[in-house]
Amino acid sequence: MITKSQEIEERSIERIADLMCVAARTAPKARGVDNLVVMLVKAREKDQLAEEMRKIAAQSGSQFFARDAGCLDKAAAVILLGQKIQPLGVSPCGYCGKGNCADCAKQGGLCAISIGDLGIAIGSAVATAALHHIDNRVMFSVGKAALNLNLFPEDVTIAYGIPLSIAGKNIFFDRG
Repeated sequence: MITKSQEIEERSIERIADLMCVAARTAPKARGVDNLVVMLVKAREKDQLAEEMRKIAAQSGSQFFARDAGCLDKAAAVILLGQKIQPLGVSPCGYCGKGNCADCAKQGGLCAISIGDLGIAIGSAVATAALHHIDNRVMFSVGKAALNLNLFPEDVTIAYGIPLSIAGKNIFFDRG
């Protein structure tokens, strides 16, 4: 039996994406509160994300959305990581700039510690990708498109995407 490179790479992307999602899930969370939402997007849904990114670029004039959409077109899959940003009751804190968690909640602030949990989860996911030599890039633009398309529950207010690729040259390197 012979297994060709393309089939190996397609299987590997999915396996390693799964491991990345597990790494994000098991990353440390403040006070043990898990507000992380993780998903893997491929095929038609990935194309919808790229199209939404192009719409954002056209409407906002922020051309990096269109550039990143081009990277997403070439990627085999994308992991989405979103966070339900809720004050975690860490005292004393005030990192949100609102003084305390009650004021943060009343004023619609964003809990900096909860946002930090998202960053740690992203770091764990991309470390797993690096360990397995899968090209990737953390993209705010993909997360914004996912939020626009309501791919996350409505209580997720911050999201990032991590497109994945196996190629002879990193498709995320020369982004102009």
